[in-house]
Amino acid sequence: MDTNKGLPAMESHRDLHIWIIENLKMVPVPRRAYRNFFEEHCYIVLHVPQSLKATQGASKDLHYWVGKEASRDAEDAAGSFVQHLQEALGGATVQHREAQGHESACFLSYFRRGIIYRKGGLASGLSHVETNMYNIQRLLHIRGRKHVSAAEVELSWNSFNKGDIFLLDLGRMMIQWNGPKTSIAEKARGLALTRSLQDQERGGRAQIGVVDDEAKATDLMQIMEAVLGCRVGNLHATTPTKSINQLQKPSVRLYHVYEKGKDLVVQELATCPLTQDLLQKEDCYILDQGGFKIYVWQGCMSSLQEKKASFRRALGFIQAKGYPSYTNVEVVNDGTESAAFKQLFQSWSGEQGKNKNPRGIGKLLQVKLDVGKLHSQPELAAQLRMVDDGSGEVEVWCIQDLRRQPVDPKHRGQLCAGSCYLVLYTYRNMGHIQYLLYLWQGLQASAQEIKALSSNAEELDLLYHGALVHEHVTMGSEPPHFLAIFQGQLVVFQGSTAHSGKEQLTSATRLFHMRGTDNHNTWTEEVPARASSLNSSDIFLLVTASFCYLWFGKGCSGDQREMARTVVTVISKENKEIVLEGQEPPHFWEALGGRAPYPSNKRLPVDMSGFQPRLFECSSQTGHLVLTEVVFFSQEDLDKYDVMLLDTWQEIFLWLGEAASQQKQEVVAWGQEYLRTHPAGRSLATPIVLVKQGHEPPTFTGWFLTWDPYKWTNNQSYEEVVEGSLGAVSAISEITAEINNFQMSRWPVSGRAGPLAQQALKGSEDSSENELELGPKADCGGASTSRSTSTSTSTSTSTSTSSYPSSPRCVSNGGLPREQLMHQAAEDLPEGVDPAHKEFYLSDSDFQDIFGKSKEEFYSMAKWRQQQQKKQLGFF
Repeated sequence: MDTNKGLPAMESHRDLHIWIIENLKMVPVPRRAYRNFFEEHCYIVLHVPQSLKATQGASKDLHYWVGKEASRDAEDAAGSFVQHLQEALGGATVQHREAQGHESACFLSYFRRGIIYRKGGLASGLSHVETNMYNIQRLLHIRGRKHVSAAEVELSWNSFNKGDIFLLDLGRMMIQWNGPKTSIAEKARGLALTRSLQDQERGGRAQIGVVDDEAKATDLMQIMEAVLGCRVGNLHATTPTKSINQLQKPSVRLYHVYEKGKDLVVQELATCPLTQDLLQKEDCYILDQGGFKIYVWQGCMSSLQEKKASFRRALGFIQAKGYPSYTNVEVVNDGTESAAFKQLFQSWSGEQGKNKNPRGIGKLLQVKLDVGKLHSQPELAAQLRMVDDGSGEVEVWCIQDLRRQPVDPKHRGQLCAGSCYLVLYTYRNMGHIQYLLYLWQGLQASAQEIKALSSNAEELDLLYHGALVHEHVTMGSEPPHFLAIFQGQLVVFQGSTAHSGKEQLTSATRLFHMRGTDNHNTWTEEVPARASSLNSSDIFLLVTASFCYLWFGKGCSGDQREMARTVVTVISKENKEIVLEGQEPPHFWEALGGRAPYPSNKRLPVDMSGFQPRLFECSSQTGHLVLTEVVFFSQEDLDKYDVMLLDTWQEIFLWLGEAASQQKQEVVAWGQEYLRTHPAGRSLATPIVLVKQGHEPPTFTGWFLTWDPYKWTNNQSYEEVVEGSLGAVSAISEITAEINNFQMSRWPVSGRAGPLAQQALKGSEDSSENELELGPKADCGGASTSRSTSTSTSTSTSTSTSSYPSSPRCVSNGGLPREQLMHQAAEDLPEGVDPAHKEFYLSDSDFQDIFGKSKEEFYSMAKWRQQQQKKQLGFF
């Protein structure tokens, strides 16, 4: 095996390249066959980001996929080719090892319409897939939620179960059978896969039938029984998946891996929460995410030998731990880590992020907000976490006695730590009125008040016909926009007293911490009145019964001081004495109970630039949150049956599709569970934003590459899609009638039964070398008379062979389907077909229909006329 040759030819404008390992060589797969994977082979998949958001030098993803029946030699060859490609592509490449049925979210996200697992292997010299094939008979088992896959199974009722979807593919007819326990979302995704097969492999000409209720689909069931026989006994229950791929694993462990002599040493370094400084550039590490995924991190100064041994070490680690052989492996280089890898650490700042301003308040210090820019550039709104500049309408309610009570506009910026509040913000975005409802929860609020906060928010939402975007905010973790709507006048008092500045200051001594530089980012919070609460970077207001001090820390700026002078009037109308740090009078320290150490270093804003947004589909399995990630996501990944979680690190967005069955409280609980179980030890106070389909704010849409605000207006229901996909009733009736009238005289003389439904659908006498024998049939009514006379037994035939009807008998009969001949290159023609005379292999009826004349008339024409007509009709 020679793996030292140069890279195979690749088209620079394409983002995805796939090769199959055949005879220990890399053979390119035709683009139209990209989602077909034969289980006896290994594949290499290269993804090169092409999006506008992909910066220069962005990392590529290089996968090698191992079929469940692939040989060890094929896997070794794939590994060698991947290593060679890795070296040729350079360091900015993430390597992945994928096993059939257990692929990573990154791999699955390339195939939006699903993956097809095909039985057997690809015969040498044959095309990877043929389009417009009608000579086929197979049963596909469709599974999966966001990432759908279809695997060929035995052509028998024994393959069916109550909880999954099955597709009986008969070439010209495709029947999707939905198990009685399947959800509408699963049915819709199964139908999307069926329709994609109709388009890609049948040129859109195949008829589609859907069986949702067997009693109401008697014609379709009759066709299924003609192929599968009469079903005996009850359907099997759904077999639960053993995969734990989508369950979030809070347990992570970091290991230092190195060779000592001839031994491989694996030394545990740390468990969660992990910090980035544990990774040293001179070494390699293995990060074990709870046995669900294994990462190998390679320092930029580690040796070439260590890097080459990465996969070997990871596989040895899997074996030593007793993990399944299909455990996913990802190898990342220093500086090109994936988003999933980074989020296993508490914080992450890459080389590129060090010169950037952090998202949020840090940027607001330098950017003068322009509402027009925020609305025309939603990506800016998303990064700044601002739907506008906060100049819209504001209404505030306080939860008192479990009911919402309006707060006087004079005091609406004065909140209490022992209470909960509803803050309704109304603004215009591109001419449309939009609403943002903040559910603010004080740190001292009772569980009963927090529960009442949600129920009152629901009541308010009903008044606005479900148009409110809910953002759950915890005291101390307010997003920038929440601060902006109070124009710098936000003050949070301790306790739960009435909303009056004078009544708030009845105690002897109170201390207020003031932070911010302008009207958009300033807020004030009451803190314990002791010296340890001070901070040299900020400003504090000390209020007692006899005096009022405004304390300026050494590290505060002129903008901070200017804002503080305007805010203090909200708290106290008394005269304030300005005190500089280090020049405090004795009364100042006496009021705070004496001197004590406090932070004096300049507080730097937390850099979140190293994290990328991630999108997950949410579902519940045995009471636990199950997450399915969608990598390289777009608006197309938001389906109206979905609940999607968008993690931007500083906020958690939960998108609720209009047809999703989950209640809002359940969805918010999923967001809280996501934070609680996150391996990086996320703050439970991270804001959670509940977004309903059709009411998305720019802070949400800005995380998507493009966003079409009118996409939802023509969103069809599953029932409407089914109705639009079904074949004509007359066509189904004709098929059924042909089955009922099918006579034994039409079987081939050999006595082997050709595919019954296929012959009825083709309406022709020709058969294929790849015939399927009919199984023994019980009396099912309808077509039972002709079926019961067959004495042949049921067999299972691989599509990998039945997809290529190239027997000499078939060719000599001149009865190949037109789709195998029209517009086909010489290398894509069936075996034995003369490329110079493709039209000769049509049946007489097809020839007459296409050319408008018989073969005798056509061949009596002048040669140049024949060539001219063949060019026009796609046979040249």
